[in-house]
Amino acid sequence: MGVYFIPGVSDKARPLAPGLYLVATPIGNLRDITLRAIETLAAADIVLAEDKRVSKVLLAHFGISTPLKSYHEHNAEAMRPEIMARLKEGAAIALISDAGTPLISDPGFKLVDAALASGFSVVPVPGASAILAALVAAGLPTDRFFFEGFLPTRSNERKRRIRMLESVPGTLVFFEAPHRVIETLVDLAAIFGARHGAVARELTKRYETVRRGTLVELASQFGGEAAPRGEVVLLVAPPSAEDEAMSDEMIDDRLRLALETLSAKDAAAVVSADLGLQRRQVYARAVALQQQRKDGENRE
Repeated sequence: MGVYFIPGVSDKARPLAPGLYLVATPIGNLRDITLRAIETLAAADIVLAEDKRVSKVLLAHFGISTPLKSYHEHNAEAMRPEIMARLKEGAAIALISDAGTPLISDPGFKLVDAALASGFSVVPVPGASAILAALVAAGLPTDRFFFEGFLPTRSNERKRRIRMLESVPGTLVFFEAPHRVIETLVDLAAIFGARHGAVARELTKRYETVRRGTLVELASQFGGEAAPRGEVVLLVAPPSAEDEAMSDEMIDDRLRLALETLSAKDAAAVVSADLGLQRRQVYARAVALQQQRKDGENRE
């Protein structure tokens, strides 16, 4: 791979004010980087990278020689004091992920929280995002969407979480590992039924594909194939008007699931937020269900 050198950008970046810069990087196609991102990475004192092996390729491609340091979920606790000390000295530090916008499914949040709590400047440098790229290409409603990230890996826990999302009034967006796409589609189809969805993979790369159809159709298509390769984004259409007509039984089912792991108060808070209902009414139902369960256990 040759170096894509940008005169006046790669080599003569303007000095940066001290602070923490959250720099979005390409999700596949290196040409999707912004000029501002190149300037920021070139001018920073340090670039914090999730995986240095991945980020070295990116920086080398644009002729950037800024020192790289690893910052990921396994060393974040140990690294944070060192980073905070550098910020205190007046350093300009850029944080990037392996691909896309940092802080999305990576450990950057605690670093940002610590930097803000200490009064340091935190500057977003926006750019590529797999979430938005998949959303605009899926052919599903874009006026409201809910990013869930990765669902639980175990089927029972995954189904429980999917049920909790059943009445979210917007398009659902998930990340998923390639080897779990088929089983996740099956679980989504089992709970959401004939809702439409999309599977986006390898976005911005050579083999980019976006498949659209009902969840049942998608589960059937992928069920007859080998597991897809590359990064995958799953999307599910919001509930229809018929789906949104919730009966007391549906609300109780949702509460029973929540009460398996939460107190009545917390279960009511979660369910009322998910369904857009008044917390006081949902809490009353949660207490009643909890009492019913206790009465049943006592009779046994």
